[in-house]
Parts: sequence; C-alpha cells; structure tokens
Amino acid sequence: MDPYEELANAIVLRAVKDYRAAKHPSVRASIERFFLSGWFRELTRVDGEKLIADLRRERDTK
Repeated sequence: MDPYEELANAIVLRAVKDYRAAKHPSVRASIERFFLSGWFRELTRVDGEKLIADLRRERDTK
C-alpha cells in the first residue's frame, strides 16, 4: 500500500472512531456530512451512505 493510500485509510478510520465516540448529535451530523462529501469519495471507494447506516445500526444496538 502506498503512503497516500495509508493516509486516506487513516483519515477514514479516524472519522469512524470519532463518530462512534461522539456524544452530541451535531458532532455525528458533521461527520455524516464528511461521509457524504466529495472529499470522502476521493479518499475511498466505501459507500458513505451505507457506512452511515451501518454506524447508526451499531449505535442503536448498544
């Protein structure tokens, strides 16, 4: 994996960790906007909408 790909993966993983740790809905909303952004699509091939749905489902089952 090249360094740019590693950096992109680290950014996405940090956002997922931040989302999981967020206590306030406005913080989660901000991270969700990132998951739907053009920049997110440049960083990864992950489907941002599916990622949000998975994270919401995970949060709701806790």
